[in-house]
Amino acid sequence: MAFAGGVLLLVFAVGAAAQDTRHWQPLATDGVHDPANPAVKKLQAPSEALSKLPAGTSGDLVDWGAALQKALIAPRASANPKSSTEAEVLDSDILLNLKGSTPPVRFSHGEHTRWLDCSNCHPQLFKMKSGASQISKLRMHDGAQCGVCHGAVAFPLTDCKRCHNQPWPSAPTPSRKLKLGQ
Repeated sequence: MAFAGGVLLLVFAVGAAAQDTRHWQPLATDGVHDPANPAVKKLQAPSEALSKLPAGTSGDLVDWGAALQKALIAPRASANPKSSTEAEVLDSDILLNLKGSTPPVRFSHGEHTRWLDCSNCHPQLFKMKSGASQISKLRMHDGAQCGVCHGAVAFPLTDCKRCHNQPWPSAPTPSRKLKLGQ
């Protein structure tokens, strides 16, 4: 701060990058990888790989949606590395958990199909008929349904408000197709 001719001037450092305070455990001490396995030394350290990506607030501390939007990553459309499938973005939302005690979930097909082709989830994980999949938090925590990715390679299921963040529905928004799920 400085005074100049009776006027208060505030001086800011412009363009200085905020210090990244995220911390990742080294693979040899993360409790997941076997430190005796020689392959651990060949893997890229999480701090080296993830620190260059936008910060997130949970899980691996990366905002993967922002990383995709900024073209910092280019995910495959299929979990099968031999697949040549191209992902077709489906701009359609579904409201889920309309009968539960927690706020509803707006499942965005667009957010998910920017990452993966529909065949990664349908019909194996989710049936194509509304209410037929019996979506369950217990199943998710057992690694089924949403838990196939969330908690493994996507933000964790413990960050409830990431999904359960919708007001109770009154009317669909005119700009997006909206289907009511279970």
